[in-house]
Amino acid sequence: MTASPDRYTPKHGGVPAWSTGDRAKAAAELMLGWVALLWVLEAVDAATGHALDAYGIEPRRLGELRDVVPASFIHFGLGHVASNSVPLLVFGFLAALGGIRRFAAVAALIIVVDGLGVWLVSPAHTNTAGASGLVFGLFGYLLVRGFVDRKFLDIGAGLVVGALWGSSILLGISPANTEVSWQGHLFGLAAGVVAAFVFRRRGGTPAPLMP
Repeated sequence: MTASPDRYTPKHGGVPAWSTGDRAKAAAELMLGWVALLWVLEAVDAATGHALDAYGIEPRRLGELRDVVPASFIHFGLGHVASNSVPLLVFGFLAALGGIRRFAAVAALIIVVDGLGVWLVSPAHTNTAGASGLVFGLFGYLLVRGFVDRKFLDIGAGLVVGALWGSSILLGISPANTEVSWQGHLFGLAAGVVAAFVFRRRGGTPAPLMP
């Protein structure tokens, strides 16, 4: 009886690297699950009379620091979550192709920095929530990741993302746009750029999907 082939490509540095198909499948499953969670939470919010809106961030109140992370999963209505779903799915998928563990670290940094920025500078008596900070952060991350890692494929992906969504991003960080939290968008974008440098690829060899 012949042994079945394993699912790994040759090892790099003693650690098996996952194939492109494995990476794409894992990235897709992760982001589909992430977006599905946002819709489930919004359904629960609607069913409970918007009780989850309390997990948004009200600036400069010490007790609100505990909502820095939860706020990125809460939305104010179906239209709000719908507007974030497609870009989050696309940007998250592209970012997660570089490795789930790396993506988790990038997303965590963006969410925390964005939430703290909102807490510090948003106008008083406001309540900010939504995944848009993460969306803007992943945009910034994808835009510069290829240049930081010196990978032509990622540079191309970043340029395509910039061409398709760049105008929307610029509008979202404009102080003239009073319908959204431009502060949260700006901090998210900046955090994504920083994340590309903090979690840049070293050594020039492909990293495993989940080392």
